[in-house]
Amino acid sequence: MPHVLLVDDEVPLCESLTYALQKEGYEVTTAGDGATALKLFHKQVPDIILLDLMLPEVDGMELCWRIRAFSNIPIIMLTAKDQDIDKVWGLEAGADDYITKPFNTRELLARIKTVMRRHIAGQA
Repeated sequence: MPHVLLVDDEVPLCESLTYALQKEGYEVTTAGDGATALKLFHKQVPDIILLDLMLPEVDGMELCWRIRAFSNIPIIMLTAKDQDIDKVWGLEAGADDYITKPFNTRELLARIKTVMRRHIAGQA
């Protein structure tokens, strides 16, 4: 069962995404801030990370840089920051995809599958 680390401080969003992801067969761990997410990452390395940018303690951009320093785990940024420069910074920081809120859950699930498929193919 693929493991998703969902990092977002919006509790209702985490709850609805957790439900949708579990329905699709994913195991989900959630974190409401960047520092907790980093600890959870080291405890059980996920197969993919869904990462908000605007987080308490360690923001999503910093967390992405830190993870990219030692891991190539797929990261999809989920954020309300929809300016072109934000998207560019997110992708340059190491995100594999960038989705702005609000988003369609079906589209997100398709993007997760696509990013994970590319990651697995790149390891072969």
